[in-house]
This record gives sequence, structure tokens and C-alpha cells, in this order.
Amino acid sequence: MKIVACYLRVSTKDQHLSNQRTELERWLLGNNIDLENVRWYEDDGYSGDTLDRPAFKQLQEDIFNGEIDMVVVWKLDRLSRVIVQGMNLLHNWLSEKEIRFVSTTQLLDFSGAMGLMMANMLLAFGQIEQEARRERQAIGITRAKAEGKYLGTKAGRRKGKPSRAAALIAKGNTIEEAGKSLGVSTRTIKRYLKESA
Repeated sequence: MKIVACYLRVSTKDQHLSNQRTELERWLLGNNIDLENVRWYEDDGYSGDTLDRPAFKQLQEDIFNGEIDMVVVWKLDRLSRVIVQGMNLLHNWLSEKEIRFVSTTQLLDFSGAMGLMMANMLLAFGQIEQEARRERQAIGITRAKAEGKYLGTKAGRRKGKPSRAAALIAKGNTIEEAGKSLGVSTRTIKRYLKESA
């Protein structure tokens, strides 16, 4: 029996693959798919702009080797946020490899010409969203530089946060309150506290 492949991706460490996995498991069970026949491919911290992701490469290899019958994703943009990449993949999977491809949250089964047309539109929206996010980020950086608040790289933005987190907790703030104040998750605050201990 061929395997159902579930592909999950998040682009930042503050996002959680478990949220997607829970939804995919619910869909699989609701469609009477035995979880024993499911293979999970998870890329944690990888952008949808590139296909250079370890789990995705393994998925491609398994499809090429004829091991996969169906690919299931939480949302189409988990696959790619670039129209040309996404359409090339789907054309290869659907037309040449005869893979069934499903996006659970969008309730779409991308079979046939109509499926490819819907995929094209959704991939376009994903790319537009990605480009709009970059524009907002560039505007924010420009404003922060003008106000003398820009700290540069991720490492720069993080600088001082562990000690600030410890100071907030010492003043009686909860982990949740400290996270909101610093603009990070409670998991990150806990990590900061370990680092500053």
C-alpha cells in the first residue's frame, strides 16, 4: 500500500508545527485514512520562498520513487509562496506522477484542470501576501532607523531581551505579561529566563 504524505511547514520558531499536525490528523481520521499509512514531513523554520528544505526534499524523493499516493497539507502556501514553483510542483505531481493533492483548511482537492486553476489563484494570493509582508517590514525598518530604534539583525533585535525578561519577572510580572511586553512567546520567555539564570 502506498503512503499518504502529510507535509507541514512553519517559517519562524514562534510558530508551532503541532497546530497543523492536529488539524491534519483530524482530517485524516475524518476521511477514514489509517494513520499507520501516513508519513510526516516537517520543516520547522523554513521560508515558503525556497524549495531548499530538508523534509520537502525527502518528500520529493519519495514521490519520485513512487512511494507516495497522496500529499496532504494544512494550507497550499505551506507548499510554496512562489507561483511558478508551486505550479511546477503541482503540474508534476498531479499530471505526471498522478498524486492526489489536498489542502485541508481550504477544503480543496486539486484534481484535474479546475484544481490546477484554483491552485494557481491561491498560490498567487500567497505570493502577494508574502510581498506585502516584506513591504511592511521594509517600511517599519525605515521608520525605526529614522527614530534611531533599529537594532539590525535578529541577533541585534534579541540583544538584551533575556536580561529584560528576568527583570520583568523579578518585578512580579507573569511569563505571559513579560512575553507581551517584549513581543515574544511564553516559550521564548522561559528560554530567556534559563539563559539569564
